[in-house]
Amino acid sequence: MKTIAKLGLTTMVIIALLFSCKKADVSGEQTADYQNTADSTAVSSSAAVEKKDSKQKFIRTADIKFKVKNVVKSTYAIENAVQKFGGFVTYTNLQSTIHDQIKTKISQDSTLETTKFTVENNITIRVPNTQLDTVIKCIAKQIDFMDFRVIKADDVSLKLLSNQLSQKRSVNTEKRVEKAIDEKGKKINDIIEAENTLANQKEAKDNSTIENLSLQDQVNFSTITLQLYQKETIKQEIAASEKDSSAYKPNLGIQIIDSLKSGWYILEGIFVFLLQLWPFILIGSGGYYLYKKYNRK
Repeated sequence: MKTIAKLGLTTMVIIALLFSCKKADVSGEQTADYQNTADSTAVSSSAAVEKKDSKQKFIRTADIKFKVKNVVKSTYAIENAVQKFGGFVTYTNLQSTIHDQIKTKISQDSTLETTKFTVENNITIRVPNTQLDTVIKCIAKQIDFMDFRVIKADDVSLKLLSNQLSQKRSVNTEKRVEKAIDEKGKKINDIIEAENTLANQKEAKDNSTIENLSLQDQVNFSTITLQLYQKETIKQEIAASEKDSSAYKPNLGIQIIDSLKSGWYILEGIFVFLLQLWPFILIGSGGYYLYKKYNRK
């Protein structure tokens, strides 16, 4: 009986352990699925997506900063995704910033150079507004850590309508001014004033047209600003050591010969200098001779 009781107790313990392990695995899978879902939706955007027949027009922009495992590889992947969905890159600035550089001499002619640096890239891309969410989800695959994500949608429907109405008013005003110039413009001052008014109206119409084109372009193509960076990287390489200046000095024999030559050149210089002073030497010698001669008398 005791043996049967022990076997039953052991069986219950094994079943309990198997159930707890299975529950832990399911819980871990759910946690991983939740984490993956959270990462993928962290950068997705459903902000102000207008319908095809809607009168509302939105300028959609996104500003995202995140860490990646390799900035260069992620940059190429993002550029390929942008090109695939009909977008284009308007700005990219890929650069490395060196934080520290250490040189350690490991042998007589070798030095270990250790460089600590970070790589970052600022990218500005433009994509069709209908592909903004798709491109952002492609970018999410490169994210290792999200710093921030800002997505904006500005409604410019009224601004576009205002510019269109302004253009119509300018056209009507131009026609009336041109008709007045043709029919009633008699004096030169009146004609000049009317022409200036007409020029101002045309300029206002042109500005409204240009602004509408710019707004429409921003509506059609959304702008995404990305800031990519990676953790600090350490690079080590062995380089040839720089020789000390003493290593290039000549041996003792050559130094002695060079010293003798230098001394001889100095002696020649002194001899030439004395020859240049011969008038003074001659006058001094004559004066000394006369002094001795008359001094004896």
